[in-house]
Amino acid sequence: MQYSFIIFFLFLFASNTLSAQENNTAKESPPPLAKTDQGLLFTIKGSNTIGAKLAPHWTKHYLEQRGLKSVTIIPGAIDNEFRVGGLNGEVRAYVDIYAHGSSTGFMGLKDNSADIAMSSRPIKYDENESISKIIDLNDFEAEHVVALDGLAIIVHPENPIKTLSVQQIREIFSGNINNWKELNGTNAPIARYARDHKSGTWETFSTIVLGKNHFLSRQTQRFESSKMLSQNIYQNPYGIGFVDLSSIGNNKALAISDAQNQAIHPKVAFIATEDYPLSRRLYMYSLPNKLNVHAKYFLDFIQSDSGQQLVEDSGFISQRPLSIAINDLSGPEEYLDVVKKGERLSINFRFKSNSSALDNKAKQDIMRLVDYMQAPEQRNKIIQLIGFGNTKDRNRRSLLLSKLRATSVKTELRKHSVNTASVIGFGDHFPIASSTGESRHKNQRVEVWIFDQKYKQLLQNIKKDVSIKVQNRNTSNLLSSD
Repeated sequence: MQYSFIIFFLFLFASNTLSAQENNTAKESPPPLAKTDQGLLFTIKGSNTIGAKLAPHWTKHYLEQRGLKSVTIIPGAIDNEFRVGGLNGEVRAYVDIYAHGSSTGFMGLKDNSADIAMSSRPIKYDENESISKIIDLNDFEAEHVVALDGLAIIVHPENPIKTLSVQQIREIFSGNINNWKELNGTNAPIARYARDHKSGTWETFSTIVLGKNHFLSRQTQRFESSKMLSQNIYQNPYGIGFVDLSSIGNNKALAISDAQNQAIHPKVAFIATEDYPLSRRLYMYSLPNKLNVHAKYFLDFIQSDSGQQLVEDSGFISQRPLSIAINDLSGPEEYLDVVKKGERLSINFRFKSNSSALDNKAKQDIMRLVDYMQAPEQRNKIIQLIGFGNTKDRNRRSLLLSKLRATSVKTELRKHSVNTASVIGFGDHFPIASSTGESRHKNQRVEVWIFDQKYKQLLQNIKKDVSIKVQNRNTSNLLSSD
């Protein structure tokens, strides 16, 4: 009966295939604009985090790639509005950008005033329902993860505080901690700074930190712009606030922990893997049945190598795979034994909520990993997939599901002639987020590690030893499998 159960789940994961359309992430360069293409090509509305700098730069390079000359970014009469355009022959073509908060992007899709919505948070259920009764904006063709970012908790550089937990940040911003001395800091009142209510940055902070049962203190100053918030903290030694990575400025970003887990700095490596407690995805949403060809080519450009390079140039974290040597790695003994000779890849595969299906970013990342492994310097490397899960009622179930998640990734890679070493699962033995909070889904992940070919036999032997150690702990389900 036990083997039938395992076979059923293996079949369930293996049958979770990606369509050819979803796998086609190799973006060709768009053709030059036709002579008749003039005036407004498309409109983008939404997140200030994306729209203040990144979206205008994306748009400028995209229009240049399509042949426009003298492309410029022209600020509008109102802050956070831009017109990006150039000359198509003797006529002008342009794109309008309105960056007044993530919710305004979804309103733009709803009233047809926007072709693309920028958001620094996932679309909400009620927004999805109100925009279209036909199209689910959580689908692969509608939801586009375009970059990664982290909410940096910033203080004045002279503030002695170095780390805070998510729980402490919640107490500060809900008004339950009001003096730095309560955190072993200076005896001075805390000045709180937050983004405005239309901001996706605020929505992310509210969801991850405050949750459903806490509310922002009324003694909090609000800002539409992350840049302005950051500047105010630099002028106040007792201030604290949250901004996107590109807006830290000269302030100090604190290391953050979730529950009893290790405090992590908002560094590129830990945001790319989404291990940092306040990491987040940046999105663009569109209605495929209403998307004109110019906006479609633009979304393809964003996912290209050139588009992702602009993500890095703008101070955010791109989705291009990056090999990471981690010197101060922590975790269970068995896990450290397995990975000690390898380098971690910045891709973490994640899954749809309460589902075994790869999420939309993971579908894109499958092809990114395929492309990465085709590079000459990677062809003699070994991929090791390691699955993790959240706390379950039964520990054996969590172990099994973590292994099956890794198997599902292995299956997708094999379709593209990319083989991996035998997978391994660690269940809930290495959480990176609270098992009960809004970020608990981060525990359900598959890490990617890269090893030199010379360690192939050593790696296999280590995994056998790990299985024996686990069996000695009466946890016989932690097994490696071809």
